Amino acid sequence: MDILAEVKALAVEYHELTGKPLGATGEIGEFEAAEKMGLTLEGARSVGYDATRREGPYRKIQIKSRWKRGGRKWGRVSKIDISKEFDSVMLVLMRGDYEVHEIWEAERHAVVDRLKEPGSKSRNERGQMGVSQFKSIAQKVWPTN
Repeated sequence: MDILAEVKALAVEYHELTGKPLGATGEIGEFEAAEKMGLTLEGARSVGYDATRREGPYRKIQIKSRWKRGGRKWGRVSKIDISKEFDSVMLVLMRGDYEVHEIWEAERHAVVDRLKEPGSKSRNERGQMGVSQFKSIAQKVWPTN
């Protein structure tokens, strides 16, 4: 899609000029996940999930995205609200020019269990975890090699 390529180029240029992200990472990640994983994106006001999978068992999927450049670390996955309805969480990892590096998917029960583990304020109160923690409870679903 031409507009997505333009948004990616603008996001990279904006970061180069300001040192800050443009704020389009989530939208880019959602679109890329839908395209690569055969998902249907839901409307902007869908509570708790961003997309559905209709092939195979119907599933409500929350999509999270992270972007990094150079040798930086992936950081943390943004807030996962476990009070909302969803079946799984997909994490889209993008590099450099916002090209997808990997997509990981974790089942709801694994996400809830990890976020409720004692010992971390960011996990317990903010619903966040590091990318490496997310990967430890998830399966890589793209690329499939």
